[in-house]
Amino acid sequence: MPDISRIYLIGFMGSGKTTLGKELARTIGYGFVDLDELIAEKAGKPVTDIFRDDGETAFRVLEQKTLTDTLTRQKVVVATGGGTPCYFNNMALMNDCGTTIYLCYSVKTLLFHLNDETHKRPLLSGKKPVELAEYIQVMLNEREHFYRQAHFIFKESEIGLAQIRLRTGL
Repeated sequence: MPDISRIYLIGFMGSGKTTLGKELARTIGYGFVDLDELIAEKAGKPVTDIFRDDGETAFRVLEQKTLTDTLTRQKVVVATGGGTPCYFNNMALMNDCGTTIYLCYSVKTLLFHLNDETHKRPLLSGKKPVELAEYIQVMLNEREHFYRQAHFIFKESEIGLAQIRLRTGL
């Protein structure tokens, strides 16, 4: 049985990790952390500026350090970034020290969720709808191996607070 004192929500950007994470944390009486917000706080600037000024590699190093900081917290739900599980030993770290939940959506649904957010997300900046769909498909294919290592996988039709609480025992 995985450790339920730390719950890590993983999945592609636009999968609702932050929204669901806040709701789950409130319902079970846990604290909530958005990893990207914690990174921005630590860096003293928004994630978009970190990507622009320092590059993705610097962001990923900071992301890994910030993720490691969450391991000391108890009774917390952490909404990770879409790429968090795919770098360094992040997925193993989350699996070893908490419960991981993968929110699995189709490319079509992710495209719908992200279509109006390209200006807010550094990796999507400037992409037209066709390019965005191709990007999501390629990245999802690359990341799926990591996401599928989660303790619990919830497909699109199963994602909801009640279903998550029922299957995970939260």
